[in-house]
Amino acid sequence: MEKLLTIKQLGEVLQVKPKTIYQWTHVGFIPHIKFPKGVRFSEAEVNEWLKKRQRKGRASFKMPV
Repeated sequence: MEKLLTIKQLGEVLQVKPKTIYQWTHVGFIPHIKFPKGVRFSEAEVNEWLKKRQRKGRASFKMPV
């Protein structure tokens, strides 16, 4: 069985407040699993979600001197 994260644990991993995680779940922004006594997050699904949201930076950037 895979590991399920609580709102507090996921907030620590993503470095955001639990309130932000609650808002994301409410609007369906982040994949989650509803239980009668709370919400949990599949570690594998959250990792996939993060990979989809990843953006590459510029290949090169020259600072004007």
